[in-house]
Amino acid sequence: MLMKSIKIGLLPRILIAIVLGVLCGMFFPEWAVRCFVTFNSVFSHFLSFLIPLIIVGLVTPAIADIGKGAGKLLVITALIAYGDTVFSGYLSYFVSTGIFPALIDPSKAAQAVATAGELKPFFTIEIPPLFDVMSALVSAFVMGLGISFFESQRLKECFQEFRDIIAKTIEVALIPILPLYIFSIFLNMSFTGQAWRIINVFIAIIGVIFVMHILLLVFQYVIAGAISKRNPFKALYNMLPAYFTALGTASSAATIPVTLNQVKKNGVSDGIAGFVVPLCATIHLSGSAMKITACAVALLIMQGGSINIGLFTGFILMLGVMMVAAPGVPGGAIMAALGVLQSILGFTPDQQAVMIALYITMDSFGTACNVTGDGAIALVVDRIYGRIGARQSSES
Repeated sequence: MLMKSIKIGLLPRILIAIVLGVLCGMFFPEWAVRCFVTFNSVFSHFLSFLIPLIIVGLVTPAIADIGKGAGKLLVITALIAYGDTVFSGYLSYFVSTGIFPALIDPSKAAQAVATAGELKPFFTIEIPPLFDVMSALVSAFVMGLGISFFESQRLKECFQEFRDIIAKTIEVALIPILPLYIFSIFLNMSFTGQAWRIINVFIAIIGVIFVMHILLLVFQYVIAGAISKRNPFKALYNMLPAYFTALGTASSAATIPVTLNQVKKNGVSDGIAGFVVPLCATIHLSGSAMKITACAVALLIMQGGSINIGLFTGFILMLGVMMVAAPGVPGGAIMAALGVLQSILGFTPDQQAVMIALYITMDSFGTACNVTGDGAIALVVDRIYGRIGARQSSES
């Protein structure tokens, strides 16, 4: 009974999978490794099939919900949240492109990933997607905006039910199998003798991203403090309970009550706090965007891919939109980002698996950064909306 009541979270399972994959690769026979390579091949096709459906299922109702009754407060909050998410993506890009080349040897890293794919599966099963990623993105935008504009309640309910189906598929068919998938990736890498090079790169990347998270929060509160005329460091200190709650729960939604309480302590009015905090838990994921961008840059450097600013501009702008669909779904941010990783940066299923492993390793820190940043946005919106209200009162 005790063992049944013990639940191991996704992060520990991912870490265990990586360790076991590295260790087992040292002594597993080739036929055993090829069995797992075969599993990876089938699962990769299944994942590719699901990605367009994930985009349509998650993004369409998210856009429909945000567009509903788009008043000034909603528009202001959404623009600030999107702008901050995009800014964090650019910050991550410039820091990563400046630091990672000195930490990563592209020739050795590329060899490490390339040799990991040398073993061939015994067989594979083709599962072609119903439509490609770009078609899914355009369809999600058209349907989401159309539902919002025409207030199509029945169609909205249909997409909400479809979202529930996709969320359940992720929860039941993807997340539980993910550790086995990542185990197979690292088993293959270890068998070919390249795993330790990849892990050493992982450690360096995680350290840099953690420092970037802290710098981003300080910057957010300095700007928010200047706009709201409040002490930024005191405001950031007041948000620490929300930060550590998110660190423990790894959930923006679960942290909302604590975030709401701390935001009010910073002097934000009850009405603004009650609106901004739950909304930003859905649309503001600056920490997640920062992690995904940095990990993407690192993997492209490892494999000698292109990291030019033009390519990443499209990626970051689209990533900010995709983050809207992330909360409430297990592994939400990275699962929602798989489509743009594939369509814009050209990530293969194996690269996506490494991205998932990297992302989930830092999941709690990204969530804590997202939640704490919500407090800065609340300060700014409270100030801006207060000015709008004061101007309207004087005019009347």
